[in-house]
Amino acid sequence: MTAPGPMKRLNVVLVSVESLSADFLGAFGNRDGITPRLDALAAESLFFTDLYATGTRTVRGLEALTLSVPPTPGHSIVKRPDNANLFSLGGVLAAQGYEPIYLYGGYSYFDNMQAFFGGNGYTVIDRSSLAKDEISYENIWGVADEDLFKLSLRELDRRHAAGTPFFAHVMTTSNHRPFSYPAGRIDIAPGTGRNGAVKYTDWAIGQFIDQAKTRPWFDDTVFVIVADHCASSRGKTDLPPDRFHIPLLVYAPKHIAPRRIDTMASQIDVAPTLLALLNVSYRSKFFGRDILTDGARQPRALLANYQTVGLLQLDALVELRPKRQVRVIDPATGAVQPNDAQSQAAVQRAIAYYEGASSAFHSGALHDSGARMAAVAASTHVR
Repeated sequence: MTAPGPMKRLNVVLVSVESLSADFLGAFGNRDGITPRLDALAAESLFFTDLYATGTRTVRGLEALTLSVPPTPGHSIVKRPDNANLFSLGGVLAAQGYEPIYLYGGYSYFDNMQAFFGGNGYTVIDRSSLAKDEISYENIWGVADEDLFKLSLRELDRRHAAGTPFFAHVMTTSNHRPFSYPAGRIDIAPGTGRNGAVKYTDWAIGQFIDQAKTRPWFDDTVFVIVADHCASSRGKTDLPPDRFHIPLLVYAPKHIAPRRIDTMASQIDVAPTLLALLNVSYRSKFFGRDILTDGARQPRALLANYQTVGLLQLDALVELRPKRQVRVIDPATGAVQPNDAQSQAAVQRAIAYYEGASSAFHSGALHDSGARMAAVAASTHVR
């Protein structure tokens, strides 16, 4: 990928929010008033309105956002062996002098996150870096989002003081059963349901942005806010598109003008789009593409649950199911479409995406150049 101009050497903070379905946001028509801060940010951001998660688990979201690959059959690459030294968003930015950091509110051994991110050159920081008196609340999933964001601010301040440009991927945990969080933060009691957890997460993100605005690094930082997956994947079809619909906000008031982008796109397109916004030139192994240019010419999204993988286009949803079963559905009505030439072409395209991703991983084609990634891995560590 060759950028049209000089690189914009801006810090990056990517916040992947647990279970943040698009339909929770007022910007998408919700009337419960549970995302006031995100709705305000959407109006000030590059706001992508038609983005879809690749899966139904956090590890699928991390896979898509980090590696820009369709979901491979079976387990996510995050949980597989031989998943180190892969071509990743962090690796591309590390080659430009950034320190990639993964910050998680739980213990990073969960779902193999520590091994995956550490093996791909990220500094891994989790709840174990917090002292007891720094934790406002914790449950089985991790510390409250506000504590994770305070930890993130502390670590980013340190990098800025050292003169190190940073790429921080921050993964929240609070919007998860049992929907518990510190009392007194919002007007919904903890543990009473999903709406409270969403509103608390929204509040914590707002506090994080407010605190970041007081930092000397704020003006030269791009904030990316996206969900890891939706809160529910159930529907009338195997892959109901509305159960994969998630928000994407890119916020950098000094550098990126706010506007709505209504192009259908996939979570795997987030990394290439971000790198394009930064004018990074690199040789890509990503399956995703820049939503603002190539993505607009051929909109599509990749979707998967535990057994079915699919390709969503404007006029068709292809479902590739176990035992070689295939369906092509009208995404507007749910009706099965005839097996005509147009449907067959969509099916072949879907097969190419998934077989191509699986083959690339198993053949080693997704691995990065050994010398650079070894140098990156040697210079980073797990904390």
